[in-house]
Amino acid sequence: MYLLKKLFKGDPVIWIIFAILCVYSLVFVFSATSTIVYKNDNMLGPITRHFGMLALGFTFGILVTHNIPYRFFKIGGLVLPLVVLLLIYTIFFGVEINGEKRWLEIFGIQFQPSELAKLSLISYIALVLSKRGQLTDQQIFVWILGGAFAVCAAIFPTNGSTALLIFGFTLLMMIIGQVSWKRIGQLIGILAAIAVVGILVLKFTPDSIGKHIPRFKTWQARIERFTENEPMINENGTIKDEYYQVVYAQIAIAEGNIIGKGPGYGDQRDFLPQAYSDFIYAIILEEGGLIPGVFLLFVYLALLVRVGMIAKKCERLYPKYLVIGCGLLLGIQALTNMAVAVHLIPVTGQPLPLISRGGTSTIISCFYIGIILSVSRFAANIGNEEDELPPEEVKPEAVPVTITQEEIAHWVPDAPEGITMPEAKKGDI
Repeated sequence: MYLLKKLFKGDPVIWIIFAILCVYSLVFVFSATSTIVYKNDNMLGPITRHFGMLALGFTFGILVTHNIPYRFFKIGGLVLPLVVLLLIYTIFFGVEINGEKRWLEIFGIQFQPSELAKLSLISYIALVLSKRGQLTDQQIFVWILGGAFAVCAAIFPTNGSTALLIFGFTLLMMIIGQVSWKRIGQLIGILAAIAVVGILVLKFTPDSIGKHIPRFKTWQARIERFTENEPMINENGTIKDEYYQVVYAQIAIAEGNIIGKGPGYGDQRDFLPQAYSDFIYAIILEEGGLIPGVFLLFVYLALLVRVGMIAKKCERLYPKYLVIGCGLLLGIQALTNMAVAVHLIPVTGQPLPLISRGGTSTIISCFYIGIILSVSRFAANIGNEEDELPPEEVKPEAVPVTITQEEIAHWVPDAPEGITMPEAKKGDI
């Protein structure tokens, strides 16, 4: 038990949440990757890769990171300009996968710079909010807005949904950081006006012009599918191509009922594109049923609540906002993925944190957990019992010796070896 406490430091509740999410991930990713198994003729290949990513994230993102004092994470906020330059570089020289340049390749390793940008922006926002007292409210607002705008502008051309998610996260952080409601309200009003204009442009721009704008057709199709109440099925009974993902996700959810079909017994994993990533929550509901699906939602909500409790115990502002930022971003991504699966919002392409099969997103999500654990240890003082000696090594406390005045008065020093002290005569003392 002592060795476990020595290895797994920090808030035990966060460790339990991480373990639950890992179990969900391994079970349902193994089931949902049936199409990849069929194409590659390798049953263990996909799950082995995913397990390797989780192990890599666990080792470096959690075991190493949660032993680093939170003050060193300020470096992440200071390098935000370099991350923005990396995002811009990706637009022009990135690796194209599925028609989009969202990846970079260094020494044969592909990764998404947008995931690094999220991590860096969290540290940056926490750093700016921690300067309250040194910066005015207007300066805090301008610095946060400037950093978030730079990141979102660099991501938007290739991944608009991620850019919108990041900007929404930034607004929530400013609200939590007690930035003036007047400034936030003005910003929301401007953004609402831009959103209305953007939707109108998407709806009425001719295809002859839209085809020259990156991602224009994708966004136009998503908005039309979500806003227009048109049938998803053709007259001959086939599913329309543009509703393929949505329909099969709904079929998966409907077939799950309360108890589900059981892991590995789902049917829609073979038809639903990205069943192991963007729509893995639909597979969880089909194979696990309503109870595991609702429980998973509860786990993510518990993560948000626990992060709030950790932040409440932090005396310094930087770790307080840092831990809130990490937990809030994980929560937003999870709720967004679930909302897409049940067709509450348009398709966004956001993975389910720590569950969906992925590379960069899985590892970075582990770093979020590692940072939360670090803050719980070094700022909130939770889970520091491992620094004590184990029970068998605890030295017994010394028993205090009480000496009376009478003993002091009759004290006689010990005679040196070989010398006999004369006996005291009556009346000498």
